[in-house]
Amino acid sequence: MPKILAITGGVGGAKLALGLSKCLPAQDLLFAVNTGDDFNHLDLHIAPDIDSLTYALAEQNNTELGWGRADESWQFIETMSSLGGQSWFRLGDKDLALHMRRTGLLKQGASLTEATAIITKAMGIKHVIAPMSDEPVRTLVHSDRGTLAFQHYFVRERCEPRVTGFDFDGISKATINPLIQSFLPICDGVIICPSNPFVSVDPVLTLPGMREALTRIPVIAVSPIVAGLAIKGPAAKMMAELKIPATASAVAAHYGDLLSGFVLDQRDADQQSAITPKSYVTDTIMDSVKKRIQLAQGCLKFLAELA
Repeated sequence: MPKILAITGGVGGAKLALGLSKCLPAQDLLFAVNTGDDFNHLDLHIAPDIDSLTYALAEQNNTELGWGRADESWQFIETMSSLGGQSWFRLGDKDLALHMRRTGLLKQGASLTEATAIITKAMGIKHVIAPMSDEPVRTLVHSDRGTLAFQHYFVRERCEPRVTGFDFDGISKATINPLIQSFLPICDGVIICPSNPFVSVDPVLTLPGMREALTRIPVIAVSPIVAGLAIKGPAAKMMAELKIPATASAVAAHYGDLLSGFVLDQRDADQQSAITPKSYVTDTIMDSVKKRIQLAQGCLKFLAELA
């Protein structure tokens, strides 16, 4: 059985992550998760990408909303709003409990990795979710409304500002999570899930030493852009504002020579000749668990062929 590192962030990445978890046992699969989206809100440490993956792997994600936890209630945030408090970041009651548990563990001296392990174990998850780093890295969005913390851009401002660039505050002082560092020498392949390349994947790849560590390992990426649109999130809008074509081939070009292969949707098959690494065309729309597993199986087969 191959040992696979999956780099992921956001809801789209979590969908493929669930498929991979159904195909590979815990000892053969490690998830490296973006933490650039993390922020402190209402004195709580919020880790949106870790939580999206946690809820997906526990199969407790809110399929109706597309984010958050299933069977959620909203009494806390509604009461907070009625008292004149901040309510732009909608914390469900169950979700709030997770954030409070994480924050409590961090205040007791646990690392983010340790806190994540305690929470995921309690939720019955066997696979390891590794925050990309235990040091804080915060994604900053440069826009026509100034520089915004990512969640202010993404949630509070609803992605409305025009994007001009990104920075990852703290990245130069951050170190790769030791769990990831120790997995890389035995890793047979890397799958970059269909996450936003600029704000979900780049923070992971920009960690000092990460790109260099991946040069000896076959790396494939799954396009988050299908037929000119992002399946979830603002990736296509960001690309247009950065004057980058909103295409699968442009995503492949963004990753450059890091890639050994690229996975694109059958709707974009006409772009295959414009993609430099070897490419694999398939159905990448994961609107059921069955399709998540099928795409995961296809990615693993593609990686095996490249290896």
